[in-house]
Amino acid sequence: MSEFDILSFGETMAMFVAEQSGDLADVGQFHKRIAGADNNVAIGLSRLGFNVGWLSRVGDDSLGRFVVDTLRKEGLDCSHVAVDTAHPTGFQLKSRTDDGSDPAVEYFRRGSAASHLSVQSITPQLLNARHLHATGIPPALSASAREMSFELMTRMRHAGRSVSFDPNLRPSLWASERLMITEINRLAALAHWVLPGLSEGRLLTGFEDPADIAAFYLDLGAEAVAIKLGPQGAYFRTPVDQGFVAGVPVATVVDTVGAGDGFAVGMISALLENRSVADAVRRANWIGSRAVQSRGDMEGLPTRLELSAEFEGAIAGKPAPTLDLIST
Repeated sequence: MSEFDILSFGETMAMFVAEQSGDLADVGQFHKRIAGADNNVAIGLSRLGFNVGWLSRVGDDSLGRFVVDTLRKEGLDCSHVAVDTAHPTGFQLKSRTDDGSDPAVEYFRRGSAASHLSVQSITPQLLNARHLHATGIPPALSASAREMSFELMTRMRHAGRSVSFDPNLRPSLWASERLMITEINRLAALAHWVLPGLSEGRLLTGFEDPADIAAFYLDLGAEAVAIKLGPQGAYFRTPVDQGFVAGVPVATVVDTVGAGDGFAVGMISALLENRSVADAVRRANWIGSRAVQSRGDMEGLPTRLELSAEFEGAIAGKPAPTLDLIST
C-alpha cells in the first residue's frame, strides 16, 4: 500500500505581496505568503482530502522555515523536504493589481536550494505514491533538477503509476526557446495526462488548433489531453473522445495567477476518482474560475466540503456540454 496518494515536487518560494497597488519600487508594505505552481496543485489536492507528499529543498533560513511550516499547515507531508545549509530559499516580490490584469513579479531564485534538487533526492519510498504530478518548472531550474524530473517521471510510469504534466512554461529560466520546447516535450511524452494552455500548446507543437495540439501529445503517448482556453473553457481529447467544456462565468477577476494550477487540481482529483475526462474538465474549469476570484496564488482553492456544496450540488444531473470539434 502506498504512503502517498499523490507525489509532487518543485520549488516553493516565499512571496512578498504588495499591500498597495503601483510600482513595486514605491511599495512600503508587503504581506508574506508562499508561491510555486507545483505546490499550489499539491495544496489544492490536499484540501480535497488526498494524502500528498512534497519533494523539495529549502535553505537553512527563516524563509525556509516559513515555507515548510506553511506547507505542513496545508496538510502536505514534508518529510522529503531537505534543508540545504549552503543555498538560500528563493523568494519573489509580487505587485498588487486592482483591475484584473496580471501582476508584476520579480524573482530572486537563482542558485536557490530547490535548484539543487537531483536524482539523489529520489528515495524508494516516494515511488510508492499512486500518482505523480509534474510541471515544466523544476527542469528549468538546473541541469540536476531536470535530470531528477526525467528520472522520477520515468520510474513512476514504469512502475505503473499515473503521471500528470503541466508544461507551465518559464522561458526566462531556459537557455533557449528551442531547448525548452525539446525538453518539455520529452517530459510530456512520459505523462498520461498532459495539461497545456493554448498558447503553450501552440509554441510547443507548432499547431494552432487545439485538436491538433492534443493529437500531437496523444501521439507521444498521452492518454488524455486537456487544453486550457482561459475564460472560454477547455478542450479535451482522448484516443476515443473529444470535446469542449465551456468556462464558468466570473463577475470580477481579482488575480489571474494560479488559475491554471486550480485547473490541474480539478483534472487530477476527478480522474483519480475515476470520473470521465469531460467531468474532470468541468471540475477543472470551476476550480480555475474560483481561483481568479481570490487574491493570492492558492487562497481560492476549495476544500472538499466547498467542492461538494458549491460545485457538485449545483451540477448534479447535468451532463457536461461538449462539442465534437473546436477550431480557434
